[in-house]
Amino acid sequence: MFSHSSLEHQPGWSRDPNCPVRDVLDRIGDKWSTLILVTLANGPHRFSAMQRAIPDISKRMLAQTFRDLERDGLIARAVFPTKPPSVEYRLTPLGETILEPLAALVRWADRSHAAITHARLTYDRTS
Repeated sequence: MFSHSSLEHQPGWSRDPNCPVRDVLDRIGDKWSTLILVTLANGPHRFSAMQRAIPDISKRMLAQTFRDLERDGLIARAVFPTKPPSVEYRLTPLGETILEPLAALVRWADRSHAAITHARLTYDRTS
């Protein structure tokens, strides 16, 4: 269990703009990356299958997020020589290592969502 101040003293944590923690959180903390990574935890997906799994993401945003995650080494893109060519996305070994921390975040969000919603409503009424 972390103490209140122990998180900021973890290796790699810094207030420096080039901090590794900030860099990683910029990727996985966006609106779509976590959803894509969690969906790929169930196995490889083609582009169209991912669109069905996350229906509110645009084609353009899905393609961009795939490129970003591939660039960071979290997913791999495989092209199969079919007619027409088919493309499949899967987690890399590095991408698989993020699943446990993401699962903890998902559990926390599920447990905390009602309290967060209540806090927002209270804040909005008093502001």
